[in-house]
Amino acid sequence: MRVRRTPLSVVSLALAAGVVGASVSVPVVNAEPGGRTESVYESSSPVSSVVSSVVTLSVPLPASAPPHPSACDTLSYLRWRSADGPDSAADADRVLVAQPGVFEGAGAFDSVARNTVASAAEQGKHIEFWALDRRSNCLEDHTGVQAALGNGSFDTATDYYFRDGEADGRRFAGYAEGAQTDWLRDQGLEQTLRDEYDILRLEFPDQAVRKQKVLCGGHSLGGFVTGYFAEWDFDGDPATTDDAGYNQCSGYFALDTSIKSGLGVRGVSFPELPAPLAGVVENGSLALDTAMPVLRLPAVINPETTNLLALAGLAARLRPEETNDLVRRLPENLNITGTLRTLLSQDLGMFATGNPDVRQLNASNQAVLGAILDDNSQPLGFLQASVGFVGGGPVGPKTFPVPDAIARSRLAMGGFGDAPKVSPTRFDQDTVYRWLDYNDPAIADSGPYTEPGSEVTSIDELARSLTEPPLDFTEWYFPSRLTLDLQQKTAPSFAHNHIHRDGVNQNPIISFRSSGGIPVADSGNPRDEVIELPGYNHLDVLTAAARQNNGRPEVVSTRLADFATGH
Repeated sequence: MRVRRTPLSVVSLALAAGVVGASVSVPVVNAEPGGRTESVYESSSPVSSVVSSVVTLSVPLPASAPPHPSACDTLSYLRWRSADGPDSAADADRVLVAQPGVFEGAGAFDSVARNTVASAAEQGKHIEFWALDRRSNCLEDHTGVQAALGNGSFDTATDYYFRDGEADGRRFAGYAEGAQTDWLRDQGLEQTLRDEYDILRLEFPDQAVRKQKVLCGGHSLGGFVTGYFAEWDFDGDPATTDDAGYNQCSGYFALDTSIKSGLGVRGVSFPELPAPLAGVVENGSLALDTAMPVLRLPAVINPETTNLLALAGLAARLRPEETNDLVRRLPENLNITGTLRTLLSQDLGMFATGNPDVRQLNASNQAVLGAILDDNSQPLGFLQASVGFVGGGPVGPKTFPVPDAIARSRLAMGGFGDAPKVSPTRFDQDTVYRWLDYNDPAIADSGPYTEPGSEVTSIDELARSLTEPPLDFTEWYFPSRLTLDLQQKTAPSFAHNHIHRDGVNQNPIISFRSSGGIPVADSGNPRDEVIELPGYNHLDVLTAAARQNNGRPEVVSTRLADFATGH
């Protein structure tokens, strides 16, 4: 299956015409019968030897699916390939296909994908990296961010999302809820696995090519999805194994996760329930899923706040040294206030009283982004990256939501990361907090809180990845059923397909474990090569810079390239 790519020279001309710094998407005009389109998009990444595109396939949901937007009858993924490599993925040496983690979109893989493809090209091999997007992302509206990238005005985005402003002829319709999201109750494990299988089947019609070329994997929750994929039988007939998940892949890769069906952390796994009890548990989970098809909380975790991460990245990209562009434009509501207090309060008193008010802190746009996601500030381990350190003013220990002594203990099970937490302590107009990037020499003077060897991600690259790809870094509408399903290996509805329990052991695995990430359980595969990553946090396995502070190439991408090319 082939499709004509848009020449990069066309994109270059568009940039020269006045949209420098924008994410430019150039549609392919002769999409093939069957509904495949591919659009090349320009990138400001320093890794310039990689071509990036977004691919969309027409794959309708089953006729039994609840009412849903027509846009949700498609599947999309981001594709990265070497500029010197073949146009057709079937001619590539290998193709890595990645499942995203919780609240994560395909754009989160941008840095590791580019670095891996470039590393393989240095060895004379041409590989591709594909990052899958869940169907639920069809409900998102990125118009404001993309328009702001195009014209360079942050106001365009905030006016669009906060003030009923217009961008590209559209107005923001608000965040989907109620009947608009009811169809997501069916977007659980079975549909997610079928979607990946359909993408592979459509893009590589020959099963022998899939088995030879494809490496399956994922980040965080995506590793457990891949574990089920390896064990799934897509026609329900155990006698025919061409459709078995493990026969769609030649190997697996785990990015701060484990290729293993069922959720679990080191030393603790959910037990397999006997069929009668499994049926009761599944019925209960389906009732919960019907009541709450989207995983959303009153603060921190919901569509509005996950979109704020993209806006924070946008401000840091467009105006990195300006002050509080996002914070001063945020609406006054309980969700935003609760989220800011939860993420940025120094202690319980500040969280409870709102004094001092985090909105009054003077900080550059880069520092705001750093405060939200850096491992020395962000309290939740699954949202942490090691992107440098705060500068420009005094800091003190951050004891909310828990003190470091508890957060870094075995009791916390890695839920808060392993870095000491700090918070700015001066709220006045004369003090402006700035951000020290991961490779800033001043990191060495950051006292007991950090040191250059534990800072691995560039704040500039993180801001770019949060905003530039057309399929975004964060996921607004995460289907509750997917998490509920992952815990139920013996659910009655899976019995027809969850057949090949040795599927994970059929192929080799490479696993990357960050020192400050989630302590996942081992895969149990004796062919699993586990690589420990000192100084990395949960997001760093995706976002780490190509060149590290020790002067060496980034570990995940180089070892992943070696695994893909057989070195």
